Amino acid sequence: MTAFAPDSLVLNRKLPLWYQVSQSLRASILGRTPDASLRLPTEEQLAGHYGVSVLTMRQALKELEGEGLISRHRRRGTFIEPGARRGAPVRLLGSVDAIVAQQSGDRTTVLGHGRTAVSGELLAHFPDTPEVVTFRRLRHDRESGEPTNWAENAVLPRFAASVEAADLERWPMTKVLRDVAGVRISRITDTVEARLADPETAELLKVPLLSPILHYTGVTYDEDGRVVDVARIRYRGDRFSFTVTVDAH
Repeated sequence: MTAFAPDSLVLNRKLPLWYQVSQSLRASILGRTPDASLRLPTEEQLAGHYGVSVLTMRQALKELEGEGLISRHRRRGTFIEPGARRGAPVRLLGSVDAIVAQQSGDRTTVLGHGRTAVSGELLAHFPDTPEVVTFRRLRHDRESGEPTNWAENAVLPRFAASVEAADLERWPMTKVLRDVAGVRISRITDTVEARLADPETAELLKVPLLSPILHYTGVTYDEDGRVVDVARIRYRGDRFSFTVTVDAH
């Protein structure tokens, strides 16, 4: 094996093997010493080290390559990118039903919907689509009636035609797209960050202007890898927190 030695790994049978291997190797890459070799062991060596198949190892390496942490070269081998960032985001696995459960429970009011031009941050998700249909919703706590969050969903027009306001008052958009519009969802990428309340958010959520909020972005992909929905949800900072539970057994 080369000078770069990845950490060992105790496999958890509840999670996909490729995911566990990719995250273990990711930690080794980001935690390497400055003088460590940039060349990774071969796929076969890494597979033997982790006790998985070469196919599983290949999938794990593909994940890291997609993050920009490594580069793979035919006949030359696999190398750690010199500029690999320690702050690169970790991808946490869940399920579509977990996302649905996460977004359910509050009383929902549909504020409106309509076609909007693709611009700003949406351009990265819909590069070949001039327009999307945007649905805007406000959620309230069922008991107190207090506003808790408001959401904008940018949906591809072909699927938006199946979305009814009555459905959105009952269910989250993820469930409507899957169970009503028939979208075969392959994955959802979630990002949560701290922001300050803009004038619209402050008014809708009844919070002071520039007060802290949690800004959630959920990008939904179909089985062809195409983005079908971009959800942007603003949560009151005094009502929500972001928790990740890691099963170590």
